[in-house]
Amino acid sequence: MTSTANTVVPVEELIAAAHELSVTGRWERASRLLDACTTDGPDPRARIARAAAQVALEQDWFAGTDTATARIEAAGKEFPGGDWDVDFARLRNTYRRLLVVDGRLRLGPAGKDPQALTSLLREAESLRDDAPDEGRRGWAEMYLGLITDNHFADLTNAPSHYMSALRAAESGEDPLLAREALRHLGDHDHDAGDHELALNRWRRAATLGAGAGTVPGTLSQQLLLAVLARDSGDEAGARALATEVARWAEAIGAPRLAAQARDFLTGVDPTQPPAESGS
Repeated sequence: MTSTANTVVPVEELIAAAHELSVTGRWERASRLLDACTTDGPDPRARIARAAAQVALEQDWFAGTDTATARIEAAGKEFPGGDWDVDFARLRNTYRRLLVVDGRLRLGPAGKDPQALTSLLREAESLRDDAPDEGRRGWAEMYLGLITDNHFADLTNAPSHYMSALRAAESGEDPLLAREALRHLGDHDHDAGDHELALNRWRRAATLGAGAGTVPGTLSQQLLLAVLARDSGDEAGARALATEVARWAEAIGAPRLAAQARDFLTGVDPTQPPAESGS
């Protein structure tokens, strides 16, 4: 594989570098790095296209862009026989897009196409059942939990999926998956009034995220710790932390997270669904 400067780069190293840039919030840099590389081999070309789709997904989630759909379709064409990771990227993108109704975040099923939600759930189940390894099975379980939680408002059954994802993360030493699972398990603990368990899980999630280098993910976790600070009566500490989260999120180009932090400063609890969600 060569870049435009004719520098030979192993595809594994290229994709790993792009992933690390993406995790830190340098999505545009990661995309440019992948786009700058050319190859005559169909396998590395397909892997680069898939990595570019995964970077676009992260950017769309935190930066509020809408670039993943085209990237995913382009990657799909590079895998005429199908590919689990591309299918999972498509699932993640559909999950994200269905969260927005009339331009606003909408948790729960209200205002959404029931057939689309059922299809999304079935696809997640299929990806879990067909996962090529335990790590991917864990990520499919994570999204089964998110779909169950945030699209079906089934708060009873979602945590079992998160626990399954956490076990897979721990067995495979995947700190990003463990962070996601702990984040959402802690959310359920918080809603149930078990703030001590929520604190333990959210602190661990923040530590794992920081260790894995996820800057936007760690900032979003810090905002949840601000929620617990407010719950404990430490309003000054909560406001100080949320103020910095808003400032840092704006600096890295994560306006959605920055807006959540600013809303928190006005009294909004980011762990609760918006009033218009109907759930």
